Amino acid sequence: MSTRSVYDMVSAGGMDVHYKFSQVTMRDEQGQVVRRERLDHPDRQALRDRLAQWPKGVPFVMEASFGWGWVADLMNELELTPVLSNCLKVERMRKARGLAKTNKKDADLLSLLPSEKDDWWKVWMAPPEVRDQREWMRYRSGLVKIGTQTQNRIHAIFHRHGIFHEFSDLFGAKGRVFLAELCKDGRAPDVQLAPGALTGLRGQIRLLGHVRGQLAEVAKKLRGQLNRSPLAKRLDGIPGFGLILAHTLMSEIGEIVRFRNHRKVASYSLLSPIADDTGEDDPGRPPTGRRIGKRGNVTLKWAFIEAAHGAVRSGGKWRKIFDRYTDGGKKDRNRGYIKVARELVKVVDVVWRKGVDYTDNPPARPRASRRNKARRYFGSTRSGTGQPCRAMTAAQS
Repeated sequence: MSTRSVYDMVSAGGMDVHYKFSQVTMRDEQGQVVRRERLDHPDRQALRDRLAQWPKGVPFVMEASFGWGWVADLMNELELTPVLSNCLKVERMRKARGLAKTNKKDADLLSLLPSEKDDWWKVWMAPPEVRDQREWMRYRSGLVKIGTQTQNRIHAIFHRHGIFHEFSDLFGAKGRVFLAELCKDGRAPDVQLAPGALTGLRGQIRLLGHVRGQLAEVAKKLRGQLNRSPLAKRLDGIPGFGLILAHTLMSEIGEIVRFRNHRKVASYSLLSPIADDTGEDDPGRPPTGRRIGKRGNVTLKWAFIEAAHGAVRSGGKWRKIFDRYTDGGKKDRNRGYIKVARELVKVVDVVWRKGVDYTDNPPARPRASRRNKARRYFGSTRSGTGQPCRAMTAAQS
């Protein structure tokens, strides 16, 4: 049977994508394997020629792991249909079936996913412009980490050689003058740096200056995007959010409509507590077994927690929320910031989804009076349980 006639039989495919190659499995409508291929990546023109022969409109599933972006872009360019799958769910599916992990078996398993009854395995494929925005934010994040490490190394040199100073910020304006004088000859009060330590100090200060220059360029670029983006301006207006956090949300969320509601955004951002408590509920003590999960977008969690710190510092209702859960900031401060972050998720969802500006006093939601009347009668429910706080009596016969 010719290759062309085999391709005409294909109804689904799976791709196990690696750095230099991909292992591919293709199946027909009955779920039978009709072809397996190995695609070599380095020769881009040869790869393009191979992909051009594949059938159009057929889903080819790949895992949403590292390095899928350029392969998916090339397939979209050739009018193919790449689809992303959730790595964790596919891994659990493989373990549940007792399958070994090999390139061939991974491609075989991925090729079975389009025949599932629903799309439980599918995840959103970020378009090139969103992935490019993520590159900007992750590049900046890497620069910040390098800058922090460099500052720590400079402090370590001071510690090892007993150099003391009275500056609140060694890397502020006055501190930089002191560092420049120290780098000239390595002399400080009662201290003379050895040649090796002086060379290291000079190199670390030059590196820090270069990193700060790169950070300034990134900030300039992001500021220009902020001026052109109405969404970035609206997010920047939410308490606690600024230029960097607004762009972090835009790059990591991509499209808010891919989430059904703010609860799904919170779950993706690791801000929905997971409960392990069972048995009888005790209203007299806080719930046990609650924790924040680890499977989700860690960058979004960081962004919302950072925004929560800023919102609490701004005061108003955000400080009241924080004080309510921390006894005025005396205990469980991390829990208080998580609570504020969870409320900020709701605000971001409304501002983004409805295209409105943030306001401290939003208009009342429709039918709120009827809902509040029911709450006054029955009492509110305990968070996460669905059980009413007020006991209900049995009906009299």
